[in-house]
Amino acid sequence: MAFWRSLAFSAVLLLLIHGARCFYLPGVAPQDFQKGVSLQVKVNKLTSTKTQLPYTYYSLPYCPPPKIQDSAENLGEVLRGDRIENSLYVFKMREPQMCNIVCNLKLDAKTAKEFKEKISDEYRVNMILDNLPLVVPVKRNEQDSTVYQLGFHVGLKGQYSGSKEEKYFIHNHLAFTVKFHKDVLTESARIVGFEVKPFSVKHEYEGKWDGKTTRLTTCDPHAKHTVVNSNSPQEVEEGKEIIFTYDVEFQASDVKWASRWDAYLLMNDDQIHWFSIVNSLMIVLFLSGMVAMIMLRTLYRDIAKYNELETQEEAQEETGWKLVHGDVFRPPSNSDLLCVYVGTGVQFFGMILVTMIFAVLGFLSPSNRGGLMTAMLLLWVFMGIFAGYSSTRLYKMFKGSEWKKLALRTATLFPAVVSAIFFVLNALIWGQKSSGAVPFGTMFALIFLWFGISVPLVFVGSYVGFKKPAIENPVKTNKIPRQIPEQAWYMNPVFSVLIGGILPFGAVFIELFFILTSIWLNQFYYIFGFLFLVFIILIVTCAEITIVLCYFQLCSEDYLWWWRSYLTSGSSALYLFLYATFYFFTKLEITKLVSAIFYFGYMLIASYAFFVVTGTIGFYACFWFTRLIYSSVKID
Repeated sequence: MAFWRSLAFSAVLLLLIHGARCFYLPGVAPQDFQKGVSLQVKVNKLTSTKTQLPYTYYSLPYCPPPKIQDSAENLGEVLRGDRIENSLYVFKMREPQMCNIVCNLKLDAKTAKEFKEKISDEYRVNMILDNLPLVVPVKRNEQDSTVYQLGFHVGLKGQYSGSKEEKYFIHNHLAFTVKFHKDVLTESARIVGFEVKPFSVKHEYEGKWDGKTTRLTTCDPHAKHTVVNSNSPQEVEEGKEIIFTYDVEFQASDVKWASRWDAYLLMNDDQIHWFSIVNSLMIVLFLSGMVAMIMLRTLYRDIAKYNELETQEEAQEETGWKLVHGDVFRPPSNSDLLCVYVGTGVQFFGMILVTMIFAVLGFLSPSNRGGLMTAMLLLWVFMGIFAGYSSTRLYKMFKGSEWKKLALRTATLFPAVVSAIFFVLNALIWGQKSSGAVPFGTMFALIFLWFGISVPLVFVGSYVGFKKPAIENPVKTNKIPRQIPEQAWYMNPVFSVLIGGILPFGAVFIELFFILTSIWLNQFYYIFGFLFLVFIILIVTCAEITIVLCYFQLCSEDYLWWWRSYLTSGSSALYLFLYATFYFFTKLEITKLVSAIFYFGYMLIASYAFFVVTGTIGFYACFWFTRLIYSSVKID
C-alpha cells in the first residue's frame, strides 16, 4: 500500500505545482549585447512534414560564406538531423538595415530542379540567433492571437493571374525582426525574439551587376522603397537570376530574457489536456473500484471462509482461485525470456521516470536542443544495472543458475532488435542524402555506449542480483501440474490479452496525439507536467487492469498467469501502433515510400518500447497481487 500512497502523493503534489508545466531552465547563459555588436545568424536543417527527411541548409544552392563552419552538436542534435552552420546573414545590434544584398544566383537546370523539389515538398528553412529559433508569426483572427511556425518555407507554388500553369516561386527577401529587452542601467540588451516575414520578389537593377554595391530599383533604402508584398514574385526557372536580400528591424520588448521562450511554448489547448486527465482519471476510478472490491472480497471474506471451511465441496464452489495454490508459482515456459523482458522493462521504466522528473523540473527545455534525446540515451545506458538486477532476481526464483547467459541476453535482446530496424532506416535515409542519416562517428559512439557501458552495467546488476537470496514463494508448488479445466470463451488468452490493453491505451491516447504532433509536425512539446500525470495514470491503469484480469483467471482455475500478466497490459502497444497508423493516414501528408517506411519504422520501435514498459508494470502488479493473496491463506 505504501507504493500506491506514494503514487497518490506524487499526483497530488504535481497538481499543486501545476505551474511547473511551463517552468524551464533556459539552457544557456544569457548574453548581453552592446549597440553595434555583430550578431551572427546561424542556419540549421531544412525540414518538411511531407517527407520527414531533413537536409542541410547548403544542400540547396543558397549563398555560402567563404568557409562553412559547423557548430558543435550534441548526440541528440545529431540524431535529430540538426546541422548548425554559419551564414552570410550578419546583423549589428539595434542598427536597422534595409535591402541588404546577400548574393545573386543564376539558375541552371540542376539548381532550378533542386529548388523546385524542395518547394514542392514544402520544406522550411530553419535559422538560429542567440540560441533562439527563427519563427514566422501567424495571426489567428478567430482568437485574435498569434501563433508561431518554426522556420519559413523555401518558396511556394502558384499561378499568374489569368493563367492555369503552375509556377514555382522562391522566398528570396527576408524581413527579420529582432526583439530585445534593454537594461536601463547598462544600456546593453538581450535578444528575446527572432521573427521573419518571407517575400518573393523579382529584384531589378540598372546597369551591370556589381556585387553588394549594386543599387536595386525594387528595394532601395535611399529612396525608402522597401519590400512589403510579393506582388511581383521571383520565379524559379532555368536561366533566371535570383537576388537574395534581407531587412533587419529591431524592436524593444517588455519580455524578459528568462521568459523569451514562453511565446514559443504557448499552448492554447489546455482544456483538451485537462479533458485527457479527467478521462484517464475516470478509467482509473472505475478500475480502482473493481480492485477494491476484489481485495475486500479476497482478503476479508474469501480468506476467512477458506481458513474455516467445513467441506472441500464448499471450497470448490466458493473460492476457485485457492484450488490452484499448488501450481500458481510454477515457473512458466520460456521463463528465461520472461526474465529478460522484465529486466528490459525495468530499465525503460527507470529511464522514463528520471527523464520525466528532469523535464518537469525544467532541465530539458527546448532551448537545449537535443537535450531530451541525449538524456534518454544516457539514462537508458546507466539503467542497465537495474535491468540486470531485476532479471536475475526473477531468474533465480525460477531456479535458474546460468546468470551470465541471462545477463548477456538482457543486455542485447531489445537493443539488437531496435538496432536492426535503426540500421535499415538509416541506410534508406543515407540513400536519400538526408542530414537525418546518422554519421559513422555517432554510430560508433552509440555502439560504445551499448557495449562499453550498458552491457558491463547489466552484468554488474546481474551479479549483485544473483548473490542475493532467492525470492521465496508463499506456498509450495506441487510436483505434478494440475489440469486446467476448459475455460469460458471470454477467458480465452488471446481475447483476454487484447481486452486488457484497451484501458491503458485509453488513458493515454489523447496525450499521445500531442506527442505525435510534436514529433512529426515539427512543433514544440513542453507540457511535461501533464505528461507526468498521464504517466502516473498509465502505471495505475496497467497495474489495476492486470490485477483484475489475473484474479478472474485464477478464479477460473487457470494458473498460467506469468506471461499473460505481461501481455495483458503490454497489448496496449498494439493499439498504440494502430493509432499511429490512423494518425498517418488522417493527419500526415507523407507521399514518399521512404518517408512512410521511416515513419512506421520508428513508430514500431516506439510501440515495442511501450510494450516492454507497460508489460513490466502489469507483470509486477500481478506478481505482487498473487504473492499477497496466497501468503494470506493457510495451506495444510
